[in-house]
Amino acid sequence: MLGALGLVIAAAVFHAVWNIAAKRHEGDDADSLVFVWCYLAVSAVLCVPLALVELGAGGWPMTWHLLAGPLVAAVLHIAYSLTLQRGYARAELGLVYPVARGVGPVLTMAFALLVVGERPGWRAVAGGCVVLAGIVVTAWRPGPRRAGGPGSTRTGLGYGALTGVIIASYTLWDNHSVVAWGLSPLTYFAATVLGQTLLLAPGALRRVERIRPVLRRNRREVVLIGVLSPLAYILVLVAMQTMPVSIVAPLRESSIIIGSLLAWWLFREPHPVRRIAGAAVVLAGIGVIATA
Repeated sequence: MLGALGLVIAAAVFHAVWNIAAKRHEGDDADSLVFVWCYLAVSAVLCVPLALVELGAGGWPMTWHLLAGPLVAAVLHIAYSLTLQRGYARAELGLVYPVARGVGPVLTMAFALLVVGERPGWRAVAGGCVVLAGIVVTAWRPGPRRAGGPGSTRTGLGYGALTGVIIASYTLWDNHSVVAWGLSPLTYFAATVLGQTLLLAPGALRRVERIRPVLRRNRREVVLIGVLSPLAYILVLVAMQTMPVSIVAPLRESSIIIGSLLAWWLFREPHPVRRIAGAAVVLAGIGVIATA
C-alpha cells in the first residue's frame, strides 16, 4: 500500500505541474486543438519506442485487448484534453481544475463501491472521503456568483463538471484495462497516446499554418506536458494494479492542492487561505489512507 501511495502522490505532483503549463497556453479553440496535438505527439515519440522494446522482450503478445483498450481510452482522453483546454481558456484554473478533479473521483468511488463491489476497508474509504472534503474546501467559491461571460463561475463549474465525468469514465476504463485485462501500463499508455495523436492529426493538419506559431509561443509548455503527462499517468496505472481504484481515484486528486497553490502564486488567483486549508485537509486524508 505505501509503495502505491508514493507512486500516486508523485503522479499528483507531475499532474499539477503539467496542468499549470497547459493553463499558460493562450489562443482560440483551433489553437487549443493544435496545442493538444503537439504535446500528445511529444508523448508518443517518447513512449512508443519504449513500449515496442517491452513488447519485443515479451515475445510480441498481441491480443484484441491491446487494440480495444487503448482505442476506447484514446477517444475518452481526447474528449478530456479538449474539454479541459477550452475550460482553461474560459475560466480560472483555480475553479475548473478543482471541480474537474473533484467530480471525477466522486463518481469513480461511487461506481467502484456500488457497482464493481470493491471493499478496500472503512479506513481507506474514510481517508478518500477526507481527501474529497479537502477538494471541496479548495473549490468552494465564496461571494457573489457571476452568471455568464468569460471567466464566470457558471462557465467554470460547467466545464469542470463535464471534465469530471470524462475523468471518471477513463479512470474506470483504465482500471479495467490494466487490472482485469492485465495490460502493461507502459504499453497501454503508449498505444493510447499514439491513438490520440493519430485521431487528432486530421484536425491539426487542417490547421497546419497554426502549428509553427503555437510551437513558437508554447515550445516549453509542449515539451513539459509531453514528458510529465505520460509519467504521471503511467505511475497511476502501476498503482492501480496493487491498490483499489476507489482509493486511487481520490488520492491522485491531491494534485488539486498543488495546482491551486501554484495558480495563486503564478496567476494571482484569489483565496490563498482557503487553498492552504484545503491542502491541510487533503494531507490529513492521505495520512488516514497511509495507515489503513
